[in-house]
Amino acid sequence: MTALAEAAPSQQGDLPVRKGSTRKRLVPYWLLLPGILWLIVFFALPMVYQASTSVQTGSLEKGFQVTWHFQTYWDAFKEYYPQFVRSLLYAGTATLLCLLLGYPLAYLIAFKAGRWRNIVLVLVIAPFFTSFLIRTLAWKTILADGGPVVHALGALHVLDVTNWLGWTEGNRVLATPMAVVCGLTYNFLPFMILPLYTSLERIDSRLHEAAGDLYATPATTFRKVTFPLSMPGVVSGTLLTFIPASGDYVNAELLGSTDQKMVGNVIQSQFLRVLDYPTAAALSFILMAIVLVMVTVYIRRAGTEDLV
Repeated sequence: MTALAEAAPSQQGDLPVRKGSTRKRLVPYWLLLPGILWLIVFFALPMVYQASTSVQTGSLEKGFQVTWHFQTYWDAFKEYYPQFVRSLLYAGTATLLCLLLGYPLAYLIAFKAGRWRNIVLVLVIAPFFTSFLIRTLAWKTILADGGPVVHALGALHVLDVTNWLGWTEGNRVLATPMAVVCGLTYNFLPFMILPLYTSLERIDSRLHEAAGDLYATPATTFRKVTFPLSMPGVVSGTLLTFIPASGDYVNAELLGSTDQKMVGNVIQSQFLRVLDYPTAAALSFILMAIVLVMVTVYIRRAGTEDLV
């Protein structure tokens, strides 16, 4: 009896503790709830709506109805596949240029900038202080016909090479593929630099010292230590650059001509000018599927587990 009497109060005292622990376990879910609701309302539901739009038939005057017309996907891809190829080519080229330009800069910021590091980082993100449209329009002045940039490229015979590649025409850079790629590279370069800097900045400097103690040259240290450890930043930066660049339409609209239109321009035109909503929605999902497949393959091939 004495043992039971002593056990009863302890059991009663445990109940509030259990309730409190249950509440603590539920706190993370309550904190995630606003974000989940945001994703449902502003991402999942619009995706479902666009998916239903892509299988509709009709017109704006008579109305659209869901008829499960999947032929729209094939017709859209067959008609606009050159724009898909062009978008992926431009986005891939811009991503490669961003990596080649951004990696050395991120390396210098992480290891060589010293007390100037914060100032240089501010300069990297300074373009975000102005609108995307203004930054792109500025390149129309930079690449203007007869301007100093075009004259310098001509004097260095760069235009001879780009003309041979078909990226420019004569002494003109505007309204050519090169202008569109330049705009994409400039606008998305910060998305490459910041992830690279974050990965490089986390590398323990003692690893470089250890490599030096083992008589590794700077090139070997970079190849065996620095670059493999920075792969998370490389993967993140390339994805953050390639994905939005492949769907961009502002640079092609302002810096290119009708011959440089990307699939984003087609989607924008179908939605706002032609008013063919099913085709526009189908093009959007086709682009999303292509990019998703490419990103999946890329992540599997470029995963850090395979490189270290």
